[in-house]
Amino acid sequence: MKRRLRVRQAQTVLPFGVGAVLDVQGESFVAAGIGNWPQTKTPVVSERLAARLGVTGFYAAPHTLNDRYDAPDHPGVPYVRFPGWLFCGACRTMVRFLREHEKPGEPPVCASCAAAPRLTPMRFVRICADGHLDDIDWWYWAHSRLTPEQRAACSEEERAWQARRLSFHVADRASGLEALSVRCGAIGAGGRACGAERDLLDVLGPQAGRCSGRNPWQRWDERATCGQQVHHVQRTAGNVYYPSVYSALDIPQTAEAPRAERDAAESVLGHGLWAILLGALGTEREEVFRTMIRTDTEAPDSVIDQLVAEATGTPVARPAPPSGASEIDLSRDEWYAFDADKLPEATQEFAVRRGGLGLDGETEEPWATLDRHIGGVVLVDRLREVRALTGFRRHSVNGALVPADTGARLRWLPATEVYGEGVVLTLDEQRLNSWENDPRVQAHVQHIRTDLDASFRDEQLAETVGSELSPRFLLLHTLAHLLIRQLSFDSGYTTASLRERVYGRPEHDQRGLLVYTAAGDAEGTLGGLVRQGEKPHFAETLIRMLEAAAWCSADPLCAEHTGQGFGNLNRAACHACTLLPETSCQTGNTLLDRALIVGSAHVPGYFADVLTASREYAAATALG
Repeated sequence: MKRRLRVRQAQTVLPFGVGAVLDVQGESFVAAGIGNWPQTKTPVVSERLAARLGVTGFYAAPHTLNDRYDAPDHPGVPYVRFPGWLFCGACRTMVRFLREHEKPGEPPVCASCAAAPRLTPMRFVRICADGHLDDIDWWYWAHSRLTPEQRAACSEEERAWQARRLSFHVADRASGLEALSVRCGAIGAGGRACGAERDLLDVLGPQAGRCSGRNPWQRWDERATCGQQVHHVQRTAGNVYYPSVYSALDIPQTAEAPRAERDAAESVLGHGLWAILLGALGTEREEVFRTMIRTDTEAPDSVIDQLVAEATGTPVARPAPPSGASEIDLSRDEWYAFDADKLPEATQEFAVRRGGLGLDGETEEPWATLDRHIGGVVLVDRLREVRALTGFRRHSVNGALVPADTGARLRWLPATEVYGEGVVLTLDEQRLNSWENDPRVQAHVQHIRTDLDASFRDEQLAETVGSELSPRFLLLHTLAHLLIRQLSFDSGYTTASLRERVYGRPEHDQRGLLVYTAAGDAEGTLGGLVRQGEKPHFAETLIRMLEAAAWCSADPLCAEHTGQGFGNLNRAACHACTLLPETSCQTGNTLLDRALIVGSAHVPGYFADVLTASREYAAATALG
């Protein structure tokens, strides 16, 4: 029976999008650029995300049918066999497998063995910081310890890229990479065997030689001039592929102004100098009164301009954005939809309703204290998320971005849409502002902000974090991680199936988070997460979450840590208490600090008094 190799539609964006190496059934492939995609693509609509990324639209890969209804020649997303160097586990012969050797539905087999065993891909490849990926020159590796004259004596030198006399050996009396070696069995001058051989002890890391300037799916004439140093890595290593993925929720447009803008507008209209400002328009005194109103109300110029335009009946002049800047802020628009006084009308892709903790009028502890810390709960019965792949990097996360269309001719991007549900939790605005302005909190966050400014991830996280890392973002981000871990126990979803969206940018008056789950099926998920967000379940979940966050099996080391994780961007956060699977977190498991939730000797926790009340209640209950 011919083997069938499949990749789900959602996987063509993440984790096996353009440029990714895919291991399946003992074979290895790399996803080709979207310039090689078939014409039978599925359109994916997301106007906000398209405007943000500056493209005309998105397309998803063709749907994959099942074994019964598959068409043998049905076009799909192309994956190219990589690495091209394979070896036989029986006779140890190495083979450079070319595209003309491919037989549809059949894996590559060894032609030298009677049993025709399946060939195995070599486990090492080479990459560079400009995003190129290529096979290691194994002929040169085997001859690299010889002089140029000795290498020239090998009969395989002229066709080293397709050397036919190489073999991959494993020594019996050694271990690790030292036990592996590549040997050349070509016949040299005078009829003598070449016999060049080198083990793989030093195969990993930076190497000499020039980069090919291309990826495996690109033609040889598409190669670029690359001056980067090549690095040998395992083909499944983490630094082979860093995808750049953007996502956006499909939210309905609303004419209602954001709450922060409405509050600012009310402050301006109620200011004693507002009427005087209107009378001074067009005079030298206008800027004086405008400055005084702006200082007193902290209203942005855009709000004052809009109010002046409405009062005078003249159109407001909107300044053009800087070159290359986008007017679309995905986080801001989503937060305004969840924070609106009147929630958007339900659509086929977006349905929300107001929820709560069910603690109104509660006087018993710890419920009364918890209620004072929470601003509100919004239940998202249905949401649609579009995830688009813009490109990828190799070797390091700050390397050169390789676009999904390596030919740079297309104006669309690969994307996938998923449907699901979620819970939005917002914090009390007044209490959050009071906690955030505490000097101890400011001093504590300043140290993390300094580490972020010095980190290579500073620019990458700017869109998520905002112009400056704020205490509320760290608080909400850590809270989202703790909540996901707790919900995985209460709702039945695994932590890898739950995701977060943190709304913690003070410039947009954000103070909430969204925990959601989504699936590729158009019906979405089963409603268990929304059910867990309803009263009284959610209040109990929050209390259990705080009790679990107060203690970590790695304490006191974890609780007192002054810098851990990538770039020392975490404080009291480790795998035992806070970290999540990478696909669930917006920032790659960075910018987390459990101390901001439960408190420590150096910083007050936002929920510290809730935790104290819970402990006192538990102690009183135990004592009868």
